Amino acid sequence: MSDKLTEIMAWKRREIAALVRPVAERELAALHASLPPVPSFPAALRRADGRFAVIAEIKRRSPSAGDIKAGMNAVEQARRYQTAGADALSVLTDGKFFGGALDDLHAVTTHFRAESPARPCIRKDFMVHPVQVLEARAAGASAILIIVRALNDDEIKALQAAAHVAGLEALFEIHHEAELARAVAHGAKIIGVNNRDLAIFKTDLGLSERLIPQFPPDVIAVSESGIFTAADAARVRAAGAHAVLVGEALMKAADPGALIAEFRHV
Repeated sequence: MSDKLTEIMAWKRREIAALVRPVAERELAALHASLPPVPSFPAALRRADGRFAVIAEIKRRSPSAGDIKAGMNAVEQARRYQTAGADALSVLTDGKFFGGALDDLHAVTTHFRAESPARPCIRKDFMVHPVQVLEARAAGASAILIIVRALNDDEIKALQAAAHVAGLEALFEIHHEAELARAVAHGAKIIGVNNRDLAIFKTDLGLSERLIPQFPPDVIAVSESGIFTAADAARVRAAGAHAVLVGEALMKAADPGALIAEFRHV
């Protein structure tokens, strides 16, 4: 695991330590049954019409870019993305490194619950324990993130099982072949290639071009990070990606709608 990711994961484990407790399947199932259904994350990414999908990310800052849009209102940004036709939303809920909050996710999903069609949201955070899955479902998420290199196999199994019972999908994030093999071994149905090396924050779209063609044919492929132009999106689509996850470029864009339109039509 990278030095920076090691730092982040160590902090995350300390941050949630007071929340950690046994989470039974019946609790996850009861929560799922008590809440409104959530939009389908897989259907948004692998579209029936074959069009390229865009997951638009809401984040105020990152370790690589620093402040991106300090003070941003998550609901207002989500509205811009929704109006622009983004297929799904990614909401950063980590506070220390990304300036997000679980309240951002809850506010976005609550505000747009009545929209037709409602956009599925993924809780973008450093997930380590099923209690965070409970939080994600309660906040209206359709999916969670599982960073393969950050977790051991038992932790992945626990998160994946909790997500399934809670009615959530899991996006498995990988960065090289060994992580792809682990994700496939866990039965991942949605896999994202993070083009950014979290050790040195160097971005290389060649990772998507190398790894996505190795995905099993039934897996939904997502290319994450380093997508700034239509040419970037076209490169990863040609490699087999069904969707891109774009944060910094859209957060900084004067007209995110125009950029989303460019991505959708590659």
